Amino acid sequence: MVKIVTDSTSYIPKRLQKEYDITIISLNVILDGKSYKEVDLENVKFYNDMEKLEHIPTSSQPSIEELINLFKDIVSKGNDLVAVFLSSNISGTYSSAHLVREMVLEEYPNAKIKIIDSKTTCMEMGFQVLQGAKASEERKDINEVINIINKVKSNGKFLFVPETLRYLKKGGRIGGASALVGSILQIKPILTVFNGSTTVFKKVRTKKKAVDVIENKVIKDMEENGMGELIVHHINCEKEGLELARRLSEKLNVEVEIQSIGPIIGIHVGPGSIGVSYYTKN
Repeated sequence: MVKIVTDSTSYIPKRLQKEYDITIISLNVILDGKSYKEVDLENVKFYNDMEKLEHIPTSSQPSIEELINLFKDIVSKGNDLVAVFLSSNISGTYSSAHLVREMVLEEYPNAKIKIIDSKTTCMEMGFQVLQGAKASEERKDINEVINIINKVKSNGKFLFVPETLRYLKKGGRIGGASALVGSILQIKPILTVFNGSTTVFKKVRTKKKAVDVIENKVIKDMEENGMGELIVHHINCEKEGLELARRLSEKLNVEVEIQSIGPIIGIHVGPGSIGVSYYTKN
């Protein structure tokens, strides 16, 4: 059987992690010199506390030892392994996993292990993982699982608007959005993850306008390219998330969930951010 692994920044709802037997390896949040597993932190409390901190917390990838133990545990039981990790431009997790793959193959030379760079994060990555896990549950082989993941990957998008660029700037994850730093204060950029890096999708004047643009883009893409799946993401602004989900649900005639983004991505994007992760059929 093909076992699916991803990291904690996929933010896949817990019930779906359980339903499709998805293994999550956690990244770490460094707060006041102490390391915490992202999966152990409660989002609302973390963000409320973060706004009072003088220094923005930082993050670190899973240890090599954790990855080795996880990979060995899976392949030693005769399973194939497909691991999908957040963009290699955002974290070193993907590179570490490749190194670990080579180490594990020395001990288990017949094991089938595939490491995939999602080129993104949050549920744009999560949907790749979920569709791969569903394919595994249908007893598809490792090559079919990989093909399905790559199809979702090629049809995915993540659009979001931050409340402020302060966190992206300080966290060093601003990528192609760096042109916005120092620009006039009235601009609200809609950001996306393109080819693994944060970049500007469109610039507008207000957050409300940004959310409208995101909503219309999602609807247009779904209507033109076929309905895949979508989810509304928010960082400590649940009310705004629920409202956007309601509007999308009404217009697309599907149920739309909301999912809070955890601290690893949250410390780089900041509270008040809202967006949509989705993919189309074609």
